[in-house]
Amino acid sequence: MDTEMGLRESKKLQTRQEISDHATRLFMEKGFEATTIAEIAVAARVAKKTVTNYFTRKEDLALDHHEAYVQGLADAVADRPDGESPTMAFGRTLRAALTDHDPVVGFSGKDFAGMIAESPTLTARLRELHDLREAALADALADKSDAPAARTSAALIAAVDRLIFRRIQELTLAGSTDDEITTLLLPEAESALSALERADAREP
Repeated sequence: MDTEMGLRESKKLQTRQEISDHATRLFMEKGFEATTIAEIAVAARVAKKTVTNYFTRKEDLALDHHEAYVQGLADAVADRPDGESPTMAFGRTLRAALTDHDPVVGFSGKDFAGMIAESPTLTARLRELHDLREAALADALADKSDAPAARTSAALIAAVDRLIFRRIQELTLAGSTDDEITTLLLPEAESALSALERADAREP
């Protein structure tokens, strides 16, 4: 029974990914707003209802890892070792993400970045996801500090997180390679992290 459930779940995940892949390809070819759910269903060889069952929002077909993205900063600070501050945990994960060209911090390729930039709907959804990411971080920090301090720390960390994401998108659209972007942004990230650490030091 467990094996059957595992196979069914694996098949669902595979179907979901295939639908998302076909949708993203069409979005990049035709534009997000111009692509219909019916066209995505035809490309993925599934029923239109199957698409909407897996993705309740059209924009989540493109931003299909939104749940993991929203929770990313919260997980980074919640899982930090004893003695490591939220800023230090964020810095550690940010450096790794820049080095690994992680899509979570904005590495996506020129075509995908262009698709986002050209779509008001996707741009708005991305802003919403940034807000949700900050809120999840604030909730995680509130477990170990008072709510106002948690919101302040979350806002400062999220501001740097958004800045790096935006810079990666801008540089990608300008034609920079991932390696070039990493080389350029690691020093910028260090400068921003130093500012966060100074802010931490001023807290009572």
